[in-house]
Amino acid sequence: MSNWVLLLGGSTGHGAAVAKQLAKEGYGIIAFHFDRGEAKKIAEQTITEVSSLSSGRCHYFNVNAASEKTIEKYIPKIKKLTSGEPIKLLLHSIAFGTTTNFFGSKPVTQRQMDMTVHVMANSLLYWTQKLYEEKLLKNGSRVMGLTSEGNYLAMDGYGPVSVAKVAMEAIIRQIGWELGSVGITANAVQAGVTPTRALTKITDNWESWVANTKKRNPMGRTTKPEDIAGTISMMLKPEADFINCSIIYCDGGESRSGSI
Repeated sequence: MSNWVLLLGGSTGHGAAVAKQLAKEGYGIIAFHFDRGEAKKIAEQTITEVSSLSSGRCHYFNVNAASEKTIEKYIPKIKKLTSGEPIKLLLHSIAFGTTTNFFGSKPVTQRQMDMTVHVMANSLLYWTQKLYEEKLLKNGSRVMGLTSEGNYLAMDGYGPVSVAKVAMEAIIRQIGWELGSVGITANAVQAGVTPTRALTKITDNWESWVANTKKRNPMGRTTKPEDIAGTISMMLKPEADFINCSIIYCDGGESRSGSI
């Protein structure tokens, strides 16, 4: 087992926090991001910091990680970086999809729906299949994805992403069920509302979401990207070898709060 991790979405938000945390712990970071404009500037800052934390053992690729061509092109490069050794973690942290309702003035289209589910769910399966085929996932490897409360709650503008989250959870559950026998586990981490750039793209009312979350969360605050990074770090330890096909809640009890 190598000490390399592969992050699909590692430049901002949760993915960036995971990259920094694992770089501090000695892991080499291989990450994909798809940033332009202002987001690219944020990504460059993250890459500089991760490079410093990992003593240069980080490789970021600014391409569409959900593309089949990207998977085919970069798997050999990943294999070369790890010297053919399996990676410890494959994390799906891509937050890119259509945020609109099913009905109304701008109902979601089939193209938008297909894109959202592919990018935020199906792409994890295709990466996992190829990595496993190339023996880059073996006993002790983890496959993980990030989910949200939208997996069981209906919210304004969140329908397409909600569908994608549920699909990703099903994919993760099935991966863990099929590959658990060879020691490869798959789990999702459910974060609470987190004030990240992605949240501002979901709704114009994101500030009220944050304010309301602080009121209903038993711990009186929103989730931080660093909380998620710490949870994923714990999941890489040998003590977590038997956790499989599960959703790990890291939200301070937010999803269990009856407060409105």
